[in-house]
Amino acid sequence: MSLVPSITETLLAWGVAPVAVTRFCEAPGLPTAGGTKNPDVAAIVALAPEVVVMDTEENRADDAEALRAAGLVVHATCVRSLEDVAPALEALAGAIGRPSPTVAATPPAAPAPAPAGRTNAPRAWVPIWRRPWMSIGGDTYGSSILAAAGIANVGAGAADRYPTMTLSEATQLRPDVVLAPSEPYRFAERHRAELATVAPVVFVDGQDLFWWGSRTPAALARLRELAATLPGR
Repeated sequence: MSLVPSITETLLAWGVAPVAVTRFCEAPGLPTAGGTKNPDVAAIVALAPEVVVMDTEENRADDAEALRAAGLVVHATCVRSLEDVAPALEALAGAIGRPSPTVAATPPAAPAPAPAGRTNAPRAWVPIWRRPWMSIGGDTYGSSILAAAGIANVGAGAADRYPTMTLSEATQLRPDVVLAPSEPYRFAERHRAELATVAPVVFVDGQDLFWWGSRTPAALARLRELAATLPGR
């Protein structure tokens, strides 16, 4: 049983079909048992899965405790950087009784250099929510994969992992670009005007920024291609 969309994607890439997933997982044909933040605990217990895969970012500790109290085995992942991906995938494979994965990402030893013709990496502000406006701090997978792609997160120095700020405060960080992801908040063309008060806007696949696992190597390659097209100094 997978309660994490990115892990569901990874399991399917490994040829493993969970007995059920969340309604946010992209797994047509598989049964669902609630969402990531409100799983149907009773339905999951009735399915009697051998292991329930959860994540400390995506899921609630109370739900994990309820599942454990019902006698189920819970395997929880915690990925906050690109370097965490490979060991997390190895642990996941062990938890479900599979051989070590061949799709584990091997992150670069250092961030990619600035794109040709630039002195510095393009500086991006990445909103993840609206009302209130929220962004990503440095201690996040999203910030880590951006750095490896050669894109600097202007919010990396924030004390909070997911800082709340106004558009005016975001502007004061002097980003070259706003990278507006398709999730967790679905930013779209209708939001361009207000986001453009901060910096020029580029829409980006939120899954490439925030879904780690089997997609990580290709996502990193796509973000590096994007970096070469972004405005910067």
